Amino acid sequence: MTRRVAYRLSAALAALLAFAQAGSANAPEISPRPMPRPVLTGTATETVVSPLAAFAPEVSLRPVPRPTGLVAPERVERAAFRTQPLPEVTTGRKGALCGDLALKGKTIPPIKGRLNGCGFEDGVSLISVSGVALTQPAAMDCTTAKALKQWVDNGVKPAIGKKGGGVAALQVAASYACRGRNNVKGAKVSEHGKGRAVDISAILLANGTAITVEKGWGSKSYGKSLARMRKAACGPFNTVLGPGSDRHHHDHFHLDTARGRGAYCK
Repeated sequence: MTRRVAYRLSAALAALLAFAQAGSANAPEISPRPMPRPVLTGTATETVVSPLAAFAPEVSLRPVPRPTGLVAPERVERAAFRTQPLPEVTTGRKGALCGDLALKGKTIPPIKGRLNGCGFEDGVSLISVSGVALTQPAAMDCTTAKALKQWVDNGVKPAIGKKGGGVAALQVAASYACRGRNNVKGAKVSEHGKGRAVDISAILLANGTAITVEKGWGSKSYGKSLARMRKAACGPFNTVLGPGSDRHHHDHFHLDTARGRGAYCK
């Protein structure tokens, strides 16, 4: 390289350096980025600065919500039935209702019906029979209450056995009601109006299964069990009606303790 070329390069570099220094003098001042706020831990009397303070954000970040629909929740269909709270202390010998400790409920005052022939005395309001709950309190006389207990012990429980964990409750469709037979106006007073009848529309098992009379009758799963318990009802009860009896009893068992006539099981 000649001296002339070297001199020219040195002059060009000097000019560039002078231009850069002049530009920086006129440039706006840029503030440095502030350091993150330190994260403090400890008590009010002893504060310690975390060594990760320089990397901690000033505001905690909320976690992103987990998307829904990743796993479908398991749904188990259960029969919903309402049991009743225990009533006040029952009357009778040693707290027994109708003289039987397996009957739970309370005694009720004599009922006088609005229709001639309605009403009864020696009445109870049952909520449980031999450990099997009733889905609603059932008003009846003691004779009918004892017949219901005998049916549960010798008919319902043996017919179901251990299926679904055993019998848990009876779905009560009706008990005392001052009305004519089959709700027909002007008809003879029903045994319901005398406190001698109860209607059962379903058997509820411990696992939540509901065996309805309407759908279970004649079915492969529970048809034989329902037929067996219906047959067992004829004896404790004087009248037993259900599917096939007439159009009024296709969806429940009508059980009553009518007096003064022979048994009628159809």
